Amino acid sequence: QVQLVESGGGLVQAGGSLRLSCAASRIIFRFYTMGWYRQAPGKQRELVATITSSGITNYVDSVKGRFTISRDNAKNTMYLQMNSMKPEDTAVYYCNINPPMTEYWGQGTQVTVSS
Repeated sequence: QVQLVESGGGLVQAGGSLRLSCAASRIIFRFYTMGWYRQAPGKQRELVATITSSGITNYVDSVKGRFTISRDNAKNTMYLQMNSMKPEDTAVYYCNINPPMTEYWGQGTQVTVSS
């Protein structure tokens, strides 16, 4: 069964940085468009960024210029570098393919940005 495991979350002050990782197993990782998603308290899960198998990236407007998605197909791993973070970035961050598969959701990693 496919496993996607997120890590790298934590508590950071506004203006700070974090780097999230998503380790994939039991999936031909390099074939898939991957995405980072987040869910803030009381809100629906939203798509934050995507990266195609060839490395083409796309971002939601609220993170453009601050977040960078990348992937290492040799390591079956995807990353999200988050800079200039804001309190509104506080959420649980998840990775999944894009479009997402319900059965692929993992536990996520909590990111908290203090003001």
